[in-house]
Parts: sequence; structure tokens; C-alpha cells
Amino acid sequence: MSDPIKHECGIALVRLLKPLGYYQEKYGSPLYGFNKLFLLMEKQHNRGQDGAGIGAVKIGIAPGHRFMFRDRSVSSNALPEIFQGQLKEYQKMVRKGIIHPEFPDTVKENFDYGAELFVGHLRYGTSGNYGISTCHPFYRKSTWPARNLMLVGNFNITNTAELNAKLIERGIHPVFSTDTQAILEEISFHLDIEHGEIYRELRDKGVSGEKILQMMNERLNPERVVSKAAHEWDGGYVIAGIIGNGDSFVLRDPHGIRPCHYIQNDEVIAFASERVPLMTVFDAKESDVHELEPGTTFVIKSDGTVRQNRFTPKTEKTSCMFERIYFSRGNDPEIYRERKAMGEALCSSILKSVGGDFKNTIFSYIPNTAEIAYYGLMSGMRKIRRAQVREAIAQKLASGEKLLDADFESLILDNWPRGEKIAHKDIKMRTFISREKDRMQLASHVYDISYGVVEPKDNLVCLDDSIVRGTTLKQQILRILSKTNPKKIVIASTAPQIRYPDCYGIDMSELGKFIAFQAAVRLCKETGKKDLIKDVYYLCAEQEHKDPSEMQNYVKLIYEPFTVEEISRKVAELVYPQNIDWCGSVDIVYQTIEDLHKAVPSCTGDWYFTGNYPTPGGYRVLNRAYMNYYESKEGRSY
Repeated sequence: MSDPIKHECGIALVRLLKPLGYYQEKYGSPLYGFNKLFLLMEKQHNRGQDGAGIGAVKIGIAPGHRFMFRDRSVSSNALPEIFQGQLKEYQKMVRKGIIHPEFPDTVKENFDYGAELFVGHLRYGTSGNYGISTCHPFYRKSTWPARNLMLVGNFNITNTAELNAKLIERGIHPVFSTDTQAILEEISFHLDIEHGEIYRELRDKGVSGEKILQMMNERLNPERVVSKAAHEWDGGYVIAGIIGNGDSFVLRDPHGIRPCHYIQNDEVIAFASERVPLMTVFDAKESDVHELEPGTTFVIKSDGTVRQNRFTPKTEKTSCMFERIYFSRGNDPEIYRERKAMGEALCSSILKSVGGDFKNTIFSYIPNTAEIAYYGLMSGMRKIRRAQVREAIAQKLASGEKLLDADFESLILDNWPRGEKIAHKDIKMRTFISREKDRMQLASHVYDISYGVVEPKDNLVCLDDSIVRGTTLKQQILRILSKTNPKKIVIASTAPQIRYPDCYGIDMSELGKFIAFQAAVRLCKETGKKDLIKDVYYLCAEQEHKDPSEMQNYVKLIYEPFTVEEISRKVAELVYPQNIDWCGSVDIVYQTIEDLHKAVPSCTGDWYFTGNYPTPGGYRVLNRAYMNYYESKEGRSY
């Protein structure tokens, strides 16, 4: 994605089902679980670079000893910093003779992460806060083991204000206003009630304190706790929690907006945001990795038993399409196939843009994340060209003409789809200058180009994952590509026009910054429909205080007077770079929503393209986003 937007976080949970000695004997290390947690997080580093955190619970620890641990960092090298720091402590204790790796009990007694239960989190700071206090895991402490709670999550909740208000009504004093804190407090509230009811029942029966701890572990019902807590959540979420008594749980939102996968065998149960990290880290087949069903909880009790239950009625699954387009790593077998299909689906539109001129067209891609779709595009172009060659040969033979060597040269070799690497991103380049003008001048050097490849008669087609704001396209990419001096530049997006804000994970809720929205507004003004902009504002204002379930998408009215092609042409005008020594043309080609659904049948969550939100909170965010635009207010819309 050429536009630098923030997106979904990554989570990991590892639960060992055997004693540490088992892993020492079989795998040669009592830190098997700790190492697997690191690898799961490292294989998902694409999902968050604003911070990282880990947590652990030691199961079966005697009273008086610590049993729950947390480490977090918001440094630029957070993940290695956390694990290297802990391993240094481990090696120090080994050198001092405090820990003997061949005796796993010494590891469990003395090393914080000599544990059986782990969670990890990689963060993208969509809330705009980047301090250590907003870095997961979030932790609620207590002297009662079963009241200690640690959470990591990949989520955005749209009704945080209402959840906090509900907490206050109960007499709770929430310290933060983030959705993470609201969720922690809500689960903790129900956990305390569950714990208190069990304790009072056992106490009244005269059960001794030590026996209460044991029976508490048996009777505590995490799925009941989280089911009650999640009853009024609106948003997309996958949340993993560990409780001080050794219980753990993972739950996924009813629409399956956020991804969640797991692997389960007789040695370990592990969860991750993506499938491939589990396959790689545990040397598993694709069929060994399962998707957690939307609207369900997966509970692992302290004794290792497992329960899965539905906490909401089954509803339509609308998983986020951006996972397939951009966020998830492309080495997942399904995602790889789908991204290739997205590229191939653009073939006819791109050929129309270049007038079917294979001979004078060069195909490329920018940024690197569009590479897989580019392979699909080239595969599709070759299929089209082969069909053209077959038809031309058949026509010659039907007319009685002979095929000469020159015919093969002109029919095939001169017109074969030509791919080149035109733009190269310098990943070491950093733009640290504060002045906007100077910063943009530096940013323009993030990409290098291949000189001497494109000729003035050529069309240059570059594939992109998506076009969100168009800022990078206008200020950097088109300026750089224009230096190759092509006749025409075609930017092809594997995603359709992004017309509406997201509130379930992607940090793009400011409607006025979307280039497709800017184009539609400009067309309204240029075609005598300026009053429509104001009318939509009043329609939004009238429903601002309605329940979100009663709200409508009035922003669609801004787009309705215009075709997709008209908006695309206006986008091309808006992103055309100014003050450059190039007079070629720019064309923007978008994926159609219909073709996207054909290419990506596994996900149907397309609200940022269609405005059809899966939860009521989405419409409230959209409503507020438009009002913020009209009132010239900046910032998130939820």
C-alpha cells in the first residue's frame, strides 16, 4: 500500500500441555514455550511496530511465590529487546548456578518465563497514544490468583464511551478512556462477580482456604465471564486473556471481522492472528491449523481441558478484506492465490487504458507488497496474449497464408507482455526532518528508479495494493515514475475505491482525506451539485443522537450522481503531480467490487468500499466522520 496507514495488531498465545521437563527431554530446552512465543511474534512482525509485550502464568505455584509476569516495550526494536533482555537474565542465572537447564524445576522456580502459559502482542497505535501505558498486555492485579487478568487484543470497539459510562454507573472509576481499558474493566467486573459467588458458597460450606484455591480453579467459568462482558461490544475483535489461576481464553467477534487461527495437539495449544506463523513455527500442515469460529470462545482450563462455546447467535461472517489485500503475509496459501487472482482481474481494465498496446507497454508494481498481485496480472496478460496469437495464426491459416519466421517475431516476441522492476524502495531511508517542505523532498528519495528501461513511446503500468489518500501517489510515486518519461502512467489498484471510513482496525476514519471522497466532492462542486454536500451534512446531523441501529448511510448520496469511471478520472486529475518536467498523462484503474469478491471469496467485509457496515457502530462512525469533514475537524471519528 503506497499510503502509509496503520492497521491491525498481532496476537499470540501458547499453552503447554506437558510439564517443562517433557520439552527439555524431547526438544532439548525447558524454554520451549518461551521460544515458540517469540517465533510466533517474529513471524507476525508485519502486524505492529509501535510496541510489543509479553505475559506469562506459571501454573501450580505454591502460595507466597510470584506466578504472573509481564514485560513491555515501545522502542523501535521492541520485540528483540524484550526477548533478548529476558534471555540475558536467564543466562545470568545459569552462570550463577541458580538455574540448571537440565533440571526444569529450577527454571520454573527462578526464571520469570519458565512458565506453561504465554501471551504476546504486537501493536499498531491506532488510538494515537504510543506510551508504555497503552502497550499490551493490559494487566489487572489482585492477591486472589483467579482475579488476576491479563489481556492482549487485536480490536477496535466503536462504543467505548458507552462502555465506560456503564462502568461509572456501577460505581467503578475507569482511569483510561481507551477501548482496551474498557474491555479489561468489563471482563474484570464479571470475573470478580464469578469469583465472589464461588468464594462465598465455598466459605459458607466451611471449605478451608487452601481447598478453596483448588476448587476455585475447578469451578471458575471463563466463558461465562467473557460472554457476559462481551454482550454489548460493538466492533471487530480477537481478544486473548490469561487468568492468574492458569485458565486462559480467546474470543472472536460475531462477524469474524478480525482473523484468528489456532493449532491443537497433545503437546501444545497455540493461537495467532495469521495461519502461516503457526504452520511455520510448529512445522504443521495447512489442515492442522483451524480458524476460530466467529462469536465463539475457546477456553483452556488450568488442568489443560478445553471447551469451545458460542457467546452470540450465529450471524453473517464479514471478515475484513484488507487482510487478504494487504495486511496478512502473502505466504499463506489461500492469500497467495487470492492476491494473484486480484491482479489477474485487472487485466481487461488495464488493457483498455493502454489501448491494447502490448508492444509499447511495460508492467511493474509499487510498493513491494503488490508483488504477488503483479504475478497474477502478468499471468493474466500472457493468457490474453496467447489467445490473441492463436486467433491471429488461425486467421492466417484459414486464409491460406503461410507462417513465416517474421510472423512469429511480430506476433509473439515483439508483443509479449513485458515486466520490469521500475521502482525500488530504500528501506533504510528515514524522513526525520520536521519542516513539511524539506520532509517531502527527503521522502521523494525513498524510492529509486531503473533508468534507461522506459522509452517516451511506452505506457508504464504500475500495480498498487490500494489507493487510500493519494498523498504518497501525488507527492512521491508519480513524481518518481515520471522521471522515466513514459507516454502514459497507469496506476492500477487491486482494491476498489475506498469511499468510507473504517472503525474495526484500520486507522483511516478521516473521511475528508480519502482521495475517492475528495474526487466525488470536487465533481459535486463542478457539476452544480454543491448543495448536496450541505444537504448530506444536515441529514447526518439530524440522526447524530439516534441509536446507531437506526442510522442510515447518507454519505452514499455524495457518490450516487457519478459513475466509478468518472470518479477515477477525477482522482487521476487530483493526484497529477505539480511543477514537474513531464507532460504525459495519468490514468487510475480501480478493481471493481464484483471482481474483488470473485477473487477473494473467503472474505466479504467490504464496508470501506460499499458503506455496508456489519455492526451499527460503523454507521455512527461514518456519520460522525462526515460531520467532522464538513465542520473541518480533524481526528478519529470514534
